Amino acid sequence: MRDGRARPGHFACNGPNPMPSLGPKPMLIVFAGLPGVGKTALARALAGRIGAVHLRIDSIEQAIRAAMPPDREMDDTGYRVARAVAADNLRLGHTVIADAVNPIAAVRTAWRAVAQSIPVAAFEIEVTCSDTGEHRRRIETRTRDIPGLPLPTWDDICDQVRGGGYEPWDRERLVVDTFRRSVDENVDAIRAALTGG
Repeated sequence: MRDGRARPGHFACNGPNPMPSLGPKPMLIVFAGLPGVGKTALARALAGRIGAVHLRIDSIEQAIRAAMPPDREMDDTGYRVARAVAADNLRLGHTVIADAVNPIAAVRTAWRAVAQSIPVAAFEIEVTCSDTGEHRRRIETRTRDIPGLPLPTWDDICDQVRGGGYEPWDRERLVVDTFRRSVDENVDAIRAALTGG
Protein backbone atom coordinates (compact mmCIF):
# COMPACT_ATOMS: atom_id res chain seq x y z
CA MET A 1 0.00 0.00 0.00
CA ARG A 2 2.45 2.63 -1.25
CA ASP A 3 -0.02 5.24 -2.49
CA GLY A 4 -1.40 6.09 0.94
CA ARG A 5 -4.92 4.88 0.17
CA ALA A 6 -6.68 2.47 2.47
CA ARG A 7 -7.65 -0.87 0.98
CA PRO A 8 -10.03 -3.42 2.48
CA GLY A 9 -8.32 -5.17 5.38
CA HIS A 10 -5.50 -2.62 5.59
CA PHE A 11 -4.77 0.33 7.83
CA ALA A 12 -3.50 3.47 6.11
CA CYS A 13 -0.69 4.96 8.20
CA ASN A 14 0.47 7.52 5.64
CA GLY A 15 -2.86 8.57 4.16
CA PRO A 16 -4.81 11.77 4.75
CA ASN A 17 -5.57 12.45 8.42
CA PRO A 18 -8.11 15.29 8.58
CA MET A 19 -8.57 16.94 11.94
CA PRO A 20 -12.07 16.54 13.41
CA SER A 21 -14.15 19.68 13.39
CA LEU A 22 -14.24 21.41 16.74
CA GLY A 23 -17.70 21.68 18.26
CA PRO A 24 -19.10 24.11 20.83
CA LYS A 25 -17.23 24.72 24.05
CA PRO A 26 -17.76 22.05 26.70
CA MET A 27 -20.07 22.79 29.58
CA LEU A 28 -21.44 21.14 32.71
CA ILE A 29 -25.20 20.54 32.65
CA VAL A 30 -26.58 19.70 36.08
CA PHE A 31 -29.98 18.03 36.41
CA ALA A 32 -31.77 18.05 39.76
CA GLY A 33 -35.19 17.06 41.05
CA LEU A 34 -37.03 14.58 43.20
CA PRO A 35 -36.96 10.88 42.33
CA GLY A 36 -39.50 9.89 39.69
CA VAL A 37 -39.93 13.25 37.98
CA GLY A 38 -38.15 12.13 34.80
CA LYS A 39 -34.58 13.40 35.17
CA THR A 40 -32.85 10.35 33.73
CA ALA A 41 -35.11 10.11 30.67
CA LEU A 42 -34.34 13.73 29.86
CA ALA A 43 -30.62 13.45 30.66
CA ARG A 44 -30.22 10.37 28.46
CA ALA A 45 -32.12 11.91 25.57
CA LEU A 46 -30.20 15.18 25.80
CA ALA A 47 -26.85 13.36 26.00
CA GLY A 48 -27.73 11.43 22.86
CA ARG A 49 -28.73 14.58 21.01
CA ILE A 50 -25.65 16.64 21.84
CA GLY A 51 -23.04 13.89 22.29
CA ALA A 52 -22.46 14.60 25.98
CA VAL A 53 -21.14 12.33 28.72
CA HIS A 54 -24.05 11.18 30.92
CA LEU A 55 -23.11 10.67 34.59
CA ARG A 56 -25.92 9.02 36.51
CA ILE A 57 -25.52 9.08 40.27
CA ASP A 58 -27.76 6.01 40.70
CA SER A 59 -25.37 3.89 38.62
CA ILE A 60 -22.30 5.17 40.45
CA GLU A 61 -23.80 4.77 43.91
CA GLN A 62 -25.07 1.25 43.23
CA ALA A 63 -21.65 0.14 41.99
CA ILE A 64 -20.08 1.55 45.16
CA ARG A 65 -22.79 0.04 47.34
CA ALA A 66 -22.21 -3.40 45.82
CA ALA A 67 -18.52 -3.19 46.75
CA MET A 68 -19.03 -1.94 50.31
CA PRO A 69 -19.84 -3.80 53.53
CA PRO A 70 -23.62 -3.88 53.95
CA ASP A 71 -23.54 -1.86 57.16
CA ARG A 72 -21.65 1.11 55.68
CA GLU A 73 -23.53 4.31 54.85
CA MET A 74 -23.23 5.75 51.35
CA ASP A 75 -23.01 9.41 52.55
CA ASP A 76 -21.78 11.61 49.66
CA THR A 77 -19.29 9.14 48.17
CA GLY A 78 -21.19 8.73 44.91
CA TYR A 79 -21.42 12.47 44.39
CA ARG A 80 -17.70 12.89 45.05
CA VAL A 81 -16.86 10.20 42.50
CA ALA A 82 -19.21 11.73 39.95
CA ARG A 83 -17.69 15.18 40.35
CA ALA A 84 -14.18 13.79 39.86
CA VAL A 85 -15.20 11.93 36.70
CA ALA A 86 -17.04 15.00 35.46
CA ALA A 87 -13.94 17.15 35.93
CA ASP A 88 -11.77 14.66 34.02
CA ASN A 89 -14.17 14.67 31.06
CA LEU A 90 -14.60 18.43 31.06
CA ARG A 91 -10.81 18.81 30.87
CA LEU A 92 -10.87 16.58 27.80
CA GLY A 93 -13.32 18.95 26.16
CA HIS A 94 -16.50 16.91 26.65
CA THR A 95 -19.80 18.36 27.74
CA VAL A 96 -20.97 16.50 30.86
CA ILE A 97 -24.51 15.92 32.08
CA ALA A 98 -24.83 15.25 35.82
CA ASP A 99 -28.02 13.31 36.55
CA ALA A 100 -28.87 13.32 40.25
CA VAL A 101 -31.43 14.45 42.80
CA ASN A 102 -28.98 17.12 43.99
CA PRO A 103 -31.31 17.84 46.91
CA ILE A 104 -29.42 20.45 48.91
CA ALA A 105 -27.74 23.76 48.18
CA ALA A 106 -24.29 22.53 49.20
CA VAL A 107 -24.35 19.74 46.61
CA ARG A 108 -25.52 22.11 43.87
CA THR A 109 -22.78 24.55 44.79
CA ALA A 110 -20.20 21.74 44.64
CA TRP A 111 -21.14 21.07 41.00
CA ARG A 112 -20.69 24.74 40.16
CA ALA A 113 -17.28 24.64 41.81
CA VAL A 114 -16.29 21.80 39.46
CA ALA A 115 -17.23 23.91 36.45
CA GLN A 116 -15.39 26.95 37.81
CA SER A 117 -12.24 24.91 38.41
CA ILE A 118 -11.85 23.93 34.73
CA PRO A 119 -13.23 26.59 33.88
CA VAL A 120 -16.41 25.95 31.86
CA ALA A 121 -19.97 27.20 32.02
CA ALA A 122 -22.48 25.47 34.29
CA PHE A 123 -26.17 25.19 33.38
CA GLU A 124 -28.61 24.00 36.04
CA ILE A 125 -31.96 22.35 35.34
CA GLU A 126 -34.56 21.49 37.95
CA VAL A 127 -36.95 18.81 36.71
CA THR A 128 -40.43 18.72 38.22
CA CYS A 129 -43.73 16.93 37.77
CA SER A 130 -46.43 19.46 38.60
CA ASP A 131 -49.20 16.87 38.99
CA THR A 132 -48.86 15.05 42.32
CA GLY A 133 -51.04 12.16 41.20
CA GLU A 134 -48.93 11.55 38.11
CA HIS A 135 -45.73 11.81 40.11
CA ARG A 136 -47.03 9.24 42.59
CA ARG A 137 -48.14 6.94 39.75
CA ARG A 138 -44.66 7.02 38.25
CA ILE A 139 -43.06 6.18 41.59
CA GLU A 140 -45.44 3.30 42.28
CA THR A 141 -45.23 1.75 38.81
CA ARG A 142 -41.62 2.22 37.77
CA THR A 143 -39.32 -0.76 37.45
CA ARG A 144 -35.70 -1.06 38.53
CA ASP A 145 -33.30 -0.62 35.60
CA ILE A 146 -30.13 -0.97 37.69
CA PRO A 147 -29.79 -4.40 39.33
CA GLY A 148 -29.95 -4.13 43.11
CA LEU A 149 -30.77 -0.42 43.19
CA PRO A 150 -33.20 0.33 46.04
CA LEU A 151 -36.09 2.43 44.77
CA PRO A 152 -37.71 5.01 47.05
CA THR A 153 -41.41 4.68 47.87
CA TRP A 154 -43.89 7.52 47.66
CA ASP A 155 -43.80 7.77 51.44
CA ASP A 156 -40.00 8.06 51.32
CA ILE A 157 -40.26 11.01 48.96
CA CYS A 158 -42.97 12.72 51.00
CA ASP A 159 -40.85 12.29 54.14
CA GLN A 160 -37.84 13.77 52.34
CA VAL A 161 -39.80 16.85 51.31
CA ARG A 162 -41.50 17.32 54.68
CA GLY A 163 -38.21 16.87 56.51
CA GLY A 164 -36.41 19.52 54.48
CA GLY A 165 -34.32 16.98 52.63
CA TYR A 166 -35.04 18.68 49.31
CA GLU A 167 -34.10 22.32 49.77
CA PRO A 168 -35.65 25.18 47.78
CA TRP A 169 -33.41 26.73 45.14
CA ASP A 170 -31.75 30.05 45.91
CA ARG A 171 -30.65 30.99 42.38
CA GLU A 172 -31.79 31.03 38.78
CA ARG A 173 -32.12 27.73 36.93
CA LEU A 174 -34.20 26.30 34.11
CA VAL A 175 -37.32 24.59 35.47
CA VAL A 176 -38.68 21.78 33.27
CA ASP A 177 -42.11 20.29 34.00
CA THR A 178 -42.49 16.75 32.68
CA PHE A 179 -46.24 16.47 33.31
CA ARG A 180 -47.69 17.82 30.07
CA ARG A 181 -44.74 17.70 27.68
CA SER A 182 -43.01 14.70 26.16
CA VAL A 183 -39.32 13.91 26.57
CA ASP A 184 -38.61 15.15 23.04
CA GLU A 185 -40.50 18.40 23.63
CA ASN A 186 -38.62 19.06 26.85
CA VAL A 187 -35.26 18.21 25.28
CA ASP A 188 -36.04 20.68 22.49
CA ALA A 189 -36.80 23.33 25.12
CA ILE A 190 -33.58 22.57 26.99
CA ARG A 191 -31.49 22.78 23.83
CA ALA A 192 -33.09 26.11 22.96
CA ALA A 193 -32.25 27.41 26.44
CA LEU A 194 -28.67 26.14 26.16
CA THR A 195 -28.12 27.92 22.87
CA GLY A 196 -30.15 31.01 23.70
CA GLY A 197 -32.60 30.17 20.93
